[in-house]
Amino acid sequence: MTFAGWVGFAVLRRKNPLDEHLRDDFGVVQSATLTLLALVIGFSLSMAVSRYDQRKNCEEEEANAIGTEYLRADLLPVADAAIVRRLLPKYLEQRIRFYQERDPQQQALIDAATTKLENDLWAGVRTSAAAQPNPVTALAVAGMNDVINTQGYTQAAWWNRIPEAAWSLMILLGVFCNLLVGYGSRSPTLKMRFLFILPATISVSFMLIADIDSPRNGTIRVVPKNLMSVARSMETQAQGNP
Repeated sequence: MTFAGWVGFAVLRRKNPLDEHLRDDFGVVQSATLTLLALVIGFSLSMAVSRYDQRKNCEEEEANAIGTEYLRADLLPVADAAIVRRLLPKYLEQRIRFYQERDPQQQALIDAATTKLENDLWAGVRTSAAAQPNPVTALAVAGMNDVINTQGYTQAAWWNRIPEAAWSLMILLGVFCNLLVGYGSRSPTLKMRFLFILPATISVSFMLIADIDSPRNGTIRVVPKNLMSVARSMETQAQGNP
């Protein structure tokens, strides 16, 4: 974008100087383009923030579902309740790692372990539901269904990113805006530091949007505080009921 500003100033401006009687019309086009860029950046930032909030809400829902099912395990027969209480902490550990791990290979292992644990947990409550089909058992089965569903909702939220078309539009508008700013300059000897201001501002905006929109990389990420709290609660309950 800095190069586009330089091209507008050093190349286009010299080959096709802007007449003063066209200056007002050019100013309208330049202002409209900059306004459109600002709107697109604002909408994209809003999209990124809404997706970040969605990921936070999904983490909270996962923690509530897992904590609730850990308590509802008492509604199952003793043998099945022991299986659920043994597997849920392992499942919770994998969910916490899902939010923290950045390595793609480790992420694949986490997904595989999560799927296996979900199958084992569902098999545990399914046996009880088949042996004792009553409203009490159904409550525990519904809780396990919520645990598995919330994991799917979380994964869907992490796949929900700003479309590439929106990024292409923002970059294209940024380039054109800098081209117009350079071309419309009135100074005969514009310093490069002035051509750098608008690209730097736009780039910082893009960086912020990309950081918020990226669920696994960057500095602004969802910290699984609720899942960690549930893990500590489970540990406390396990110590109190050996």
